[in-house]
Amino acid sequence: MTPPPSQTRDFPYWLVAAAAIAIAVAISIAASDLYVQIFGAISRGIWITIWVTLVGFALASALGLGIALMALSKSLVLRQIARFYVEIIRGVPVLVLLFWIAFAGVPAFVAGWNWLTGPLREAGFGGELLVRDISLLWRAVIALTIGYSAFIAEVFRAGILSVDPGQIEAAKALGLTGFQRFRLIVFPQAIRTILPPLGNDFVAMVKDSSLVSVLGVADITQLGKIYASGSFRFFETYSVVAYIYLLLTVSLSLMLRALERRMRRSIQ
Repeated sequence: MTPPPSQTRDFPYWLVAAAAIAIAVAISIAASDLYVQIFGAISRGIWITIWVTLVGFALASALGLGIALMALSKSLVLRQIARFYVEIIRGVPVLVLLFWIAFAGVPAFVAGWNWLTGPLREAGFGGELLVRDISLLWRAVIALTIGYSAFIAEVFRAGILSVDPGQIEAAKALGLTGFQRFRLIVFPQAIRTILPPLGNDFVAMVKDSSLVSVLGVADITQLGKIYASGSFRFFETYSVVAYIYLLLTVSLSLMLRALERRMRRSIQ
């Protein structure tokens, strides 16, 4: 019996075509002094992009898991706080949130912290606790963390709810604590449902990390903008920028798909 098309694995012709184009572009860059110069000027921002993405996503995942557990709590207050956070944050565009955190939220936090710790400093107890400044890089990371945590919280919540309640009841009957039930029963099963959308959010954050360039953070996009405005080589510069982002996102997508297939085989 022939399996349905949804269960067959097509030969990845698209990947062959993409790889051929990537190789052709790489050869063109290596053979052109102009493209080599552009790539050298922009490549310094790759590490900033990777750092912002990894740190932001790790913090967003931790915060999102906390919000998801609050949303599933028995406490009405915690559930309502979690729902309020998710709905409000998801309703604000990431770029607007980035501006608000960088130029309104963080300065307000610094001013409030300085005001609260003022009496301690005067008494000689809080001199080193005074927040003097938070760099624009960290402001960008905080904004991405808050923005993505709301979406990731919904991913975690849906994954946890997908676990069979009967298994949780059985774990309770065995005397497992709430943390043990989550660590040994719920999370190992939920991660199989969580991983695909969580991977999509990770790839999306790689692309949205380009928004930090509006704060002057020296990522790929910002360095490309600086080079293009100084050399007026807009086509060549932004072609290289797009090429680098495509390499990052397509590579991550392939690795995530391979991980999903491996987990699917382990289940079977």
